[in-house]
Amino acid sequence: MNFTQFLTESKNTNANLHLEHLEDNVLNFGVKGARDAINFLQSLRDMLAGHSESKVNVTTKWDGAPAVFCGTNPDNGKFFVGTKGVFNANPKLNYTDDDIDNNHPGEGLNAKLKVALRYLPKLGIKGVLQGDMMFAKGDIKKQTIDGERYITFQPNTIVYAVPADSKLAAIMLAAQIGIVFHTSYTGKRFSDMKASFNIDIKNLTTTKDIWFRDAYFIDASGTASFTAEETAELTSILSTAGRTFQSINSLTLNRIPASETILMHIKTFNNTKVRAGEAIKNTRAHTQELIRWVEAKLNKDILSVKKPEAIRKRQLEKTEIMRFFRGSSNELVKIFELQNQIVEAKNMIIKKLQQMKQVTGTFLRTDTGFKITNPEGFVVVDKLRGDALKLIDRLEFAHANFNAAKEWSK
Repeated sequence: MNFTQFLTESKNTNANLHLEHLEDNVLNFGVKGARDAINFLQSLRDMLAGHSESKVNVTTKWDGAPAVFCGTNPDNGKFFVGTKGVFNANPKLNYTDDDIDNNHPGEGLNAKLKVALRYLPKLGIKGVLQGDMMFAKGDIKKQTIDGERYITFQPNTIVYAVPADSKLAAIMLAAQIGIVFHTSYTGKRFSDMKASFNIDIKNLTTTKDIWFRDAYFIDASGTASFTAEETAELTSILSTAGRTFQSINSLTLNRIPASETILMHIKTFNNTKVRAGEAIKNTRAHTQELIRWVEAKLNKDILSVKKPEAIRKRQLEKTEIMRFFRGSSNELVKIFELQNQIVEAKNMIIKKLQQMKQVTGTFLRTDTGFKITNPEGFVVVDKLRGDALKLIDRLEFAHANFNAAKEWSK
């Protein structure tokens, strides 16, 4: 499995536009995806157990928005900024404020991109970089949380807080824009550019107008290293996952990614549980509920058409899809058990990584004030192949993210 298989929503399949959750590898890529997910976890275990020969790197996933692409278009030598639309079939590259007005008329995004276009050229970027915008000048507020004075900014779901009397706060307050870079692109033509997580920003020009940094995770040792007991516990979880994986019928497992419809139904239904903040505790009950949900959705699709030929077509599609779900129910139970075991191991790793002190404090805004929360998550990158997957506690962060208002998108 190579890096580009993880990247979707783009004409340029080398673009880093969407990273998948580790456990969804089981659904997205079948047998190979499940095996790779377990291998990723084993490498992370080795890293946290202090093995210097670990095959993975870890970066922190900052909850910024919008995603910003910036740099020089190799096709014309001009500096541009943009969002994920830069890799559309008709790329939305913004060289001027007029381009931004035409491509992004929405008030919030429009203003963010104009700030980016005005100031980011000062960095002297070679090639193209992708990052998450954390704040513009007017986004930073001064607030008191639990009796402590902070400067805060909320680009997306998480509120970031920096002690008001710190050097970092002074730097941020002086800046016109804050951005965290995590991906670089190289190529002789824009349409052929390839993404890399091995980003190096040491040569960017420092300016008081821009607070910037990369997303690399500080050495995961010391306070974020596993004890012998924790290593043994994680090894036991992974051994159980391995046995579950071996028990699953490979034809059934590979059938899911082979059918976009089946894959979509399963992931959409699973995401309804994430939105509701519900863990999948009883995989057999979950499977039966999934089957009922799929059948109800297919019945609704049939009722939505009037022409006899369209009705017959959808009835045939329903028959085929339901034959898979009903005939594979026992295997689906095991597939969901495997996903749960991967999630259990993943969350154990996330909790250990979260023990490292972060650059900023992180909070969720509630009706009664602020609640301490962990960073959004982490991205794990294979050092040799460049494969990347995100490590997020979906019940903690993704549930909040699904239900949060995105101010910048207005």
